[in-house]
Amino acid sequence: MKPLLQVIAGLALLVTVPLSVLAEDRSVLDVMQEELDRSMDNLADAAEIPLYYLQYSITGEHKYRAGVADGGFQAPSSSHKRYIDVDVRVGDMSLDNTHEIRGGSWRDNYTFRRIVEAPVKDDPDALRAVLWNETEYQFSKARERYAKVLANRQVKVEEEDLSDDFSASAPHQYTEPFASTRIDTAHWRRLMKRVGTYFSGFPFVQSSKLTLSVKDVVHYMVNSEGSRLQYGNHYLVFRMEINGMAEDGMNLDRDEMYCAASVGNLPGEERITADAKRLVSELEALINAPVVQPYSGPAILRNRASGVFFHEIFGHRIEGHRQKKSQEGQTFTKKVNEQILPEYISIYDDPTLAQFNGIDLRGFYRFDDEGVPAQRVTVVDRGILKNFLMSRSPIENFPVSNGHGRREYGRAPVSRQGNLIVQSEVKTTFDELRNELIAECRRQEKPYGLIFDDISGGFTMMQRRGPQAFKVKPLLVYRVYTDGRPDEVVRGVDIVGTPLTSFSKIMKTADDADVFNGTCGAESGMVPVSAVSPSILVSEIEVEKRQKGQEKTPILPPPGQDQMNQNNSE
Repeated sequence: MKPLLQVIAGLALLVTVPLSVLAEDRSVLDVMQEELDRSMDNLADAAEIPLYYLQYSITGEHKYRAGVADGGFQAPSSSHKRYIDVDVRVGDMSLDNTHEIRGGSWRDNYTFRRIVEAPVKDDPDALRAVLWNETEYQFSKARERYAKVLANRQVKVEEEDLSDDFSASAPHQYTEPFASTRIDTAHWRRLMKRVGTYFSGFPFVQSSKLTLSVKDVVHYMVNSEGSRLQYGNHYLVFRMEINGMAEDGMNLDRDEMYCAASVGNLPGEERITADAKRLVSELEALINAPVVQPYSGPAILRNRASGVFFHEIFGHRIEGHRQKKSQEGQTFTKKVNEQILPEYISIYDDPTLAQFNGIDLRGFYRFDDEGVPAQRVTVVDRGILKNFLMSRSPIENFPVSNGHGRREYGRAPVSRQGNLIVQSEVKTTFDELRNELIAECRRQEKPYGLIFDDISGGFTMMQRRGPQAFKVKPLLVYRVYTDGRPDEVVRGVDIVGTPLTSFSKIMKTADDADVFNGTCGAESGMVPVSAVSPSILVSEIEVEKRQKGQEKTPILPPPGQDQMNQNNSE
């Protein structure tokens, strides 16, 4: 087979990440099916604990990565790997080895699987050997855990939710051809070098990095219900990152990440150059910005920041498995058909949506990782909670999957978000939203409000042993004064709060819905997600001081800066 990737400096070479070895025929599925049938025939009646469900999944990944750090090229890298997941269920659908074990260590329910690599070439004997070995291992572990499940149920109080552990699904047959991702490496190397050199020309930019990454993913899946699936996704990311430090030792970052499913949907040179200049201007403003003291008052969460906000504090709390596990806070479990948001707001999750307003969505997929077709699910209809995001693990009143069982290879699937979309029926312009922010500040006799322009992410606490709270980390914040002074960049704050209180403070939304693309980590690993939301005005939000370093700023300027300053003066 030809080399996976070739990178030759100075040549306008189109680089292909080939998927032909994966997609040239259905031999991979055939081998998987044959071994699955053999395992079911021999293990379904094995000993006293029968195997009742078996699923084989193979995830093939081709990766390419190139970058520039601090103005200099990094060595490009490429890889081609396959990973195997064997999902074994013993017992029956009402009670099986995946059932929660209560009262023990967290490891009883969150033990990570081992990562198992499969042959990258279609060698039937080698593939069967790996599948056989992992099936034996997982079957042994499943029987061992099932015995613990039975014992645990005998010594603990009756569970609040007596739903089955698994739900049936109709078998699906689907295969699709793959087109390889083709990258003009010479173009991107020139562009990254030029922008990297631009970043290096500023003394307050302590480090900079530009990366282009391409990942072509193909999924194969067969199960004992008769499903046979072969499908894939393409994930392309171009990212610019710059870092600086304020005089008080606070590290500050600005970055821009462009996500696409094809090369043609990556940004052009003009936009990248303009955004690079904006990042430098924002970083300089942050370095010279005052630190905000703890504050509680009116604020605007700008569209993409609002998307992160809803993903973190709402999206995770409507994932189905969290309504059933005894250690979860279950914020919304008993609130179905109750109003939890303003009546003009609806929320749905739709992984079948490949784009929003021409922007590729990372949360798009055709089938979830349990073989169920992706589906649009309305979770909030005009403020009323209606549904949860479901895997094949039932919960009370929601007995079947709606296509949201997801995982990273090496993990067990659980219910996860895909494309979370926030819609509003009462919209205004962003300028008017800003005016209403000022009016609300005056009504509350606050000298200023805040605009959160960009948020990097955050975390939310959902287990009962801790507070049902969240923290999200703003990257760019503006202070908006009520006396007419210009808006002021500020730094050093994190947003904190509790979900129910935060939702009750939403006042109005803008007409500027935009996309946040990212990767979300939870029990089932890292999965690509998207969130779409308009800007929102809230009557009250709380911020606290952010942790910061204690190092002094560098004594010497960056290498070459003296010469640059001399050239500029001449």
